[in-house]
Order: sequence, then structure tokens, then C-alpha cells
Amino acid sequence: MKKSKRIMAIGMMLIFILSTFLLAACTPQQPAPPAGTEPQGEEKEPVTIDIFQFKVEIAKELEEAAKAYMSENQHVTINIQTVGGGDDYGAALRAKIQSGAEPDIFNIGGPQDVEDWKSRLEDLSDQPWVNQALEGVLSGVTVDGKTYALPFAVEGYGFVYNKAIFEAAGIDGSKITDYAGLEAAVKTLDDKIKAGELKEKFPNLVAVFDLPARETWVTGLHASNTALSQEFASSLDAFAAKTVEFKHAEALKNLIDLQANYSPNAKTKAKLNAVDYATQVDEGIAIERVAIIQQGNWIYNGVKSVDEEVANNLDILPMPIKGVKEDSIPLGVPMYWAVNDKGTDAEKAAAKDFLNWLYTSEKGKDYIVNKFFFIPPLKGFENLEPKDSLGQAVKRYAEAGKTMPWVFMGYPTGWGMDVLGVEIQKYLSGEIKWEDVVKNSKAQWEEMRK
Repeated sequence: MKKSKRIMAIGMMLIFILSTFLLAACTPQQPAPPAGTEPQGEEKEPVTIDIFQFKVEIAKELEEAAKAYMSENQHVTINIQTVGGGDDYGAALRAKIQSGAEPDIFNIGGPQDVEDWKSRLEDLSDQPWVNQALEGVLSGVTVDGKTYALPFAVEGYGFVYNKAIFEAAGIDGSKITDYAGLEAAVKTLDDKIKAGELKEKFPNLVAVFDLPARETWVTGLHASNTALSQEFASSLDAFAAKTVEFKHAEALKNLIDLQANYSPNAKTKAKLNAVDYATQVDEGIAIERVAIIQQGNWIYNGVKSVDEEVANNLDILPMPIKGVKEDSIPLGVPMYWAVNDKGTDAEKAAAKDFLNWLYTSEKGKDYIVNKFFFIPPLKGFENLEPKDSLGQAVKRYAEAGKTMPWVFMGYPTGWGMDVLGVEIQKYLSGEIKWEDVVKNSKAQWEEMRK
């Protein structure tokens, strides 16, 4: 759902994030007034704030959090609109603002988005959560010493897999640490599925993977990041780059082909371009129709709503860049909360207060960890470790130092989804060859950087 001082390598920063999360101390928060009451002696003018956010996985829970906040701040009305999943949030945000219905809180993704939306970003440098931010998580939204957004969370992604299916096939997922191991496991699963050996225990299981090529953020952003994070050390480096070499394009092709060749549409790959997030997640891994999908810890809540037992059986395999970095997962900040500086003083004050409440009050922090299933980007959550299976998996990779940075936030605006993701769709449909994907995408990066 993107120029500041040079920071230490993001990879080292991300390794540090979750250990800091466990050990750092935090200044105690002042208790909030009892629900449904306002501070004595204060009568505040009614104010409405509109939130336009992309994370469909927390839509319901965010609404509940807003209601909890409003019960404590009865002069505030919060309206929330969620656009994400299969929709282009960036395009929807532009349309929203062009319509004149500007949200008070919206989402940005890093250095490129900071540049694109700079005229509407309120300076949040004086907010109390800034001093609680974990090392490095604000680097992509800090320019000339000013911080313009609050990080959502720390997230990791890779190949999410069903441990029960792996165990039934005699495969130990914890031993898979390179491309060869992954490929061997996939072939074993495929053989057993086709032979009907897993049918009795998993009657819905039809293929190893499902690849949602319709979701160009999955292919053009997340998948490509595994290769380009070996070329750029951080999103800031990607943002500053006038060209892209695509040194490890062949390794990316391996990951795309592996998913496509062992999907239900292996013989008709063009059909993968119609596969969306819901098909892959809710109608895929959640019902055990497939054993592995490329996604991250954010899917836990959605899978849990379909089948809690399946959700608790999920873990994450690495996304191996063959011959380069094979035992790691990408780890980073998915999006940031920004406050629109075009709002009135009252709207901006309420927007800031809600975000502070959400990330620093005890009630808000409970929503962050136990309802949103976020890995917090701030100190002060030491007593609220992730309890969900995928959050624990991300934490395990982070603590082991098996991570790679998120650099896609520094891609030219639209390049990942509208250029590379679309080129991959053409490749899957047989319109072009992989070398054309690489050539065309490299040319467009250079053109968009002019």
C-alpha cells in the first residue's frame, strides 16, 4: 500500500527492532479517563475526523478501536474508510483528494510517498510517540530532521505454509533454508498431492501454491523486493537510484516460476492473472486448498476468521534468492499513518490524539497487539509479545538476524505495481519472455527517474 540523512543499513536496523521491542523501557503513560467521560472542567467543540486507510485485515478491529476512543472522547466522531486488498490504495487516495473529500488521516509508504504527498503532510516531530520509535523505523518518513508519519507496525513476509500438510507429507519446514530445499519440498508435496496420498486428511488440497498475479503488489513489490534488496541496501538507496541493474532477475524468475508451475493453473498460467488476494488467502490456504502462499504475518487474522486451527498451524519459509541470500525473509514497515495538514486545527489535534491513544494508551496497545496482531514499531510493548503463529515466526527470523530490508518503498511511484507487476502478468500469459520483463522494467525505472 515513499530524502533524509543516510542511516545504518536497514538490514541491521531490522534485526535490532524486535530485540529492542523485548528489552527497551518506556515512560509510563498517564491513565486515560474512564470510558464515556471527558476531563472535568473542559467542554470541547465537536469535531469529526475521517480516516482513509488501506489495511483490510484490520478494518473491523480498527472500527472497534475508534469506538473505544470515542467513548473516552465524546466530542470526537471518527469515520473510517478502508480501501485495500485487491484495490490500488495509492490511486484511490489520489482520487479521494482530487474529489475534495480529503481525509484527516491517511497512509503513506516511505520516501517516495513523502515526496509525492509532502504538501499535505503535517509535521509530527513533536508527538510523544516519536521518542518511543524503535531504531530506524522513522528513517523513511523523516526529512531534514522532521518526522511526517507514524509507522503502522513491523511486518515480515515469505512463503507462509501449513505445517500440518508438511508433516503429513513427511517434510520438516524448519529445515528449509535455501532454494534447493524449498524446491525439493515443493516437488515432494506435488507428487503426493497428485498421487492422492494427502486426500484423506486434506480433502480440499489441490496444489502446492496459489499465485495471485492479479495483485501486482504481491509480484511487483513484495516478490521483486527479495531480488532488489540484494542490490539496494535500503529504501533510501532505491529512492536515490536513477537506474536499476536487476542483478538478480533470474533468481526472481525462479521464485515466480516455482509458484506458477506448482499452482492449480500450472498448465494455463494466464489464468493466474485473475487470481486475487481473497482466492489465495481466504479461499486458498485458509481452507487448505493449497499448502503454501507468498504472504506475511498480516494474514493471520483473516485466516483465523475462517479456521482458527489452520491459522495456528501456519509458519513462514524463507524467500531464497538463489546463490545470494537464501535463508531470510523481508522485514520492514508496511505503511505509515500521516495527518493531513490541510485540516482545521481542531481536526489535526483530534487526529494526532487518536493516533497517540492507539499506540501509547494501555487500551490502544491491546488493540495493536491482540486485535490487529501487529508487531509494534514502538517501545513500551514489552509485556505484549505477539501471540499469533505468524507474528512469532517473524520474531524468530528477526532475532536470528535472518532478514532482508524492504526497499520497494523507494521504487519510482507506480513502478512496482504498474510496470513490473504488469510485465510479470504479460510473462505469465505468454505475451513476452522474461528477458523482456527485465528490459522493459529497467527502461521504465530510468524514464521515471528523469
